[in-house]
Amino acid sequence: MKKDNSSLNLPVFYSASAIVLALVIFAVFSPSTASSIFSVTQSAITQNGSWFYVLTVAIILGLVVYLSMSRFGEIKLGPDHSDPDYSFSTWLAMLFAAGMGIGLMFFGVAEPVMHFVSPPSAGTNSVEAIKEAMRITFFHWGFHAWAIYAIVAMILAYFSYRHKLPLTLRSALYPIIGDKIHGWIGHAVDVFAVVGTVFGVATSLGLGAAQVNSGLAYLFSFDVSVQNQVLIMITITALASISVATGLDKGIKILSQTNMILAVVLLALIFFIGPSIFLLQAYVQNTGEYLSDIVSTTFNLFAYEKKDWIGGWTIFYWGWWLAWAPFVGLFIARISKGRTIREFVIGVTCIPTAFTLLWMTIFGNSALAMIFEQGLTNISQMVSNNSAVALFVFLENYPLSKLLIGLSIIMIVVFFVTSCDSGAMVIDMLCSNGNNDTPLWQRLFWSIGVGVVAAALSLAGGLDALQTLTIVSALPFSIVLLVACYGLIKALRIDDTKRSAQTMPMTFENQVNDEQTWQESLALLIATPAKGKVDKFILKEVKTALKKIRNEFDNNQVDAEVTVKNSAVVLTVHHGDEHDFIYGVYKNERLQPDFTQSDVTDSDSYYCAEVHLSEGGQNYDIMGWSETAIINDVLSQYQKHLHFLNVLRE
Repeated sequence: MKKDNSSLNLPVFYSASAIVLALVIFAVFSPSTASSIFSVTQSAITQNGSWFYVLTVAIILGLVVYLSMSRFGEIKLGPDHSDPDYSFSTWLAMLFAAGMGIGLMFFGVAEPVMHFVSPPSAGTNSVEAIKEAMRITFFHWGFHAWAIYAIVAMILAYFSYRHKLPLTLRSALYPIIGDKIHGWIGHAVDVFAVVGTVFGVATSLGLGAAQVNSGLAYLFSFDVSVQNQVLIMITITALASISVATGLDKGIKILSQTNMILAVVLLALIFFIGPSIFLLQAYVQNTGEYLSDIVSTTFNLFAYEKKDWIGGWTIFYWGWWLAWAPFVGLFIARISKGRTIREFVIGVTCIPTAFTLLWMTIFGNSALAMIFEQGLTNISQMVSNNSAVALFVFLENYPLSKLLIGLSIIMIVVFFVTSCDSGAMVIDMLCSNGNNDTPLWQRLFWSIGVGVVAAALSLAGGLDALQTLTIVSALPFSIVLLVACYGLIKALRIDDTKRSAQTMPMTFENQVNDEQTWQESLALLIATPAKGKVDKFILKEVKTALKKIRNEFDNNQVDAEVTVKNSAVVLTVHHGDEHDFIYGVYKNERLQPDFTQSDVTDSDSYYCAEVHLSEGGQNYDIMGWSETAIINDVLSQYQKHLHFLNVLRE
């Protein structure tokens, strides 16, 4: 399979830029027409395709659960020897900030209140309405949303890190169309992802600017106006540009960790100031009701009641999560290399969902208690008039309200900066064959571009039209995603078959010379050689052995080659359209054991000659093996590979 490593994919870059520009011009100069066309399209999809959205999301959730519990859960999103790039806490903070952080600030109070005021089936202004409001909120923000993100990220990470394909959306189709992903079909898929991400981030930036504007108005009598919101967007875009210029390991990482700390602080303040015991009870009860009804709620289309509610809420949310999945999924994939599928699913679905539901309970149940028990109906009235102010109206009823509102505004700004810079990074990767190490101008182009799109649409009144377009784009993407899910299962089965066909070569007699005494063999086992000695062994003994094998393959008319990469030697046996056999020996650094003395003076590490197959490092060392032992090991691994190919042909 071929891989393009050039800096910029010109067909994707120019096509996506042209489509974004054309749609922005259309929405700016004819906002009412654009809104009407997109709204009619969304209405038609809701009326005729709601069953497909519901079924798609149900399949995705079921697949994610199955993969985490099956034997596939042990497979790594990367080579077998790879380790995660980030600590577990940093990883959680980064995926949470990009995936859902800003939504909690906007809807944490607003959605439960709106469901309480207009419940789909319970009586208004009742305890049942409160229960239903929280149950629906949990449903919209729970496992389903994170499962959508998880499956997209898993597909991208698996094919990129384990099969060395570009970290772009096109790679998800590799099991279906093969190398055609490098042609126009792959370009079209990546262009679609770029356009959807630009408009998704831009519309969220516009909506978030309105919420920040409302918060500043509460604190400083700051006028609520489109002009001020544009100024806020410019500020957020400037901060995002600075962050994206510093890279993933600095700007985005630091901002994500900072915002996670601020979120926990705000959550703790509301919890301890408010009715703490009641909130704990509500959290447990809300979670229980959500889990007990999850199957029936998942498939409930209100087919018999003929309600329009599901189109305005559930289908809207499923469309929104699906539309955001290329962006959030690719970002999560970028930071998830080296984790097993089981660990990945737990980290991406269970932990963020638990925190999200806790957030919704503390903010949502506290707001509902104020309305229902204390008679603060101004909260529900303000939410009905302008949902952007819901959080600030709610916080006004607490001691130190100015401090709480100020803290929440800082969080909103940082969340949006994180979304914008991670969005710019993802768009740049989609336009650069999955590369993250790109010229600064490319990252700034998309960071600034998203801000310009949001500002232009806000001034022209075209944000609603583009938000609707983003939701509409979820329909074709959901079809592509289902095909990609099939491809993932197909690839995982092949991977698992290969893993089952192989066992570790632990028989000691293959590793020694006939002339070696057992004392020499023991010394070989406990040796901790220096870097130079391992380099010499790989580039001399290993290289010689692999070349002899290559020559014998050539004599038997089998295409094989030996390549030298730095201090590594790799034998590749080509099998046409089937899986090639790869046997490489790489120098690897290991920690010094306590019971030995190293060749390296005053060092905590030593070096080994580790065997790598196509799926990664095999965690055994052949340093000091004889030429015969090396050849025997290669033949043993090749025999297992042939067995694997025979199983696939059955």
